[in-house]
Amino acid sequence: MKTIGLIGGMSWESTTLYYQVINREVARRMGGLHSARIHVASLNFAEIAAMQKAGQWDEMAGLLADTARKLESAGADCILIGTNTMHKVAPQVQDAIRMPLLHIADAAAEAIRAQGLKKVGLLGTRFTMEQPFYAEHLARHGIETLIPEEADRAEVHRIIFEELCQGKMLDTSRQTLLRIAENLAEQGAEGLILGCTELPLLVDQQHCTLPIFDTTTLHAIAAVDFALQ
Repeated sequence: MKTIGLIGGMSWESTTLYYQVINREVARRMGGLHSARIHVASLNFAEIAAMQKAGQWDEMAGLLADTARKLESAGADCILIGTNTMHKVAPQVQDAIRMPLLHIADAAAEAIRAQGLKKVGLLGTRFTMEQPFYAEHLARHGIETLIPEEADRAEVHRIIFEELCQGKMLDTSRQTLLRIAENLAEQGAEGLILGCTELPLLVDQQHCTLPIFDTTTLHAIAAVDFALQ
């Protein structure tokens, strides 16, 4: 079994999901008392969020690259960045290490294409929805993304930072997200990407008529596939 290196803490709420999904999937496949070999480097999300707000992407790239190098030195065989937004700096992180970085949008794209879909709605932080890095990565897989209107983008961002990242799961916010998903469906979305690793804390397939692509789970499963191949 190979060792997974996880850069987490962004937020720690979703990092716990990664840890659960990875270990449960390893146990499901291997049986008995098996669990994953994982090195976790958990960052302080308050520092990351402040740098995001200030647009200090080069500084964040350096921080994550340094963290990835430390995980590599500790024996990790691959790297996961446990957040969609910070994949904006994924190329710089990959350039800093010899082992593969498993990109979260690749995991999402594989699942979307497996269902034969070409146009999906994207929910996430403002950075993920509004900046081109995520949509462009999916476009390389032949997938078009739709994002909510400005007021709805602001509300999704608020729910993520003010509620989910702080462990607050409110039914009223779930209903808001589902309303936004319905609007995207009316615009032609064939599926919905939960493009923030905290969103699965609030929304899953039972809540939505559109096929849901939970990037947290898809990314974690991709790591297990790598570790056990």
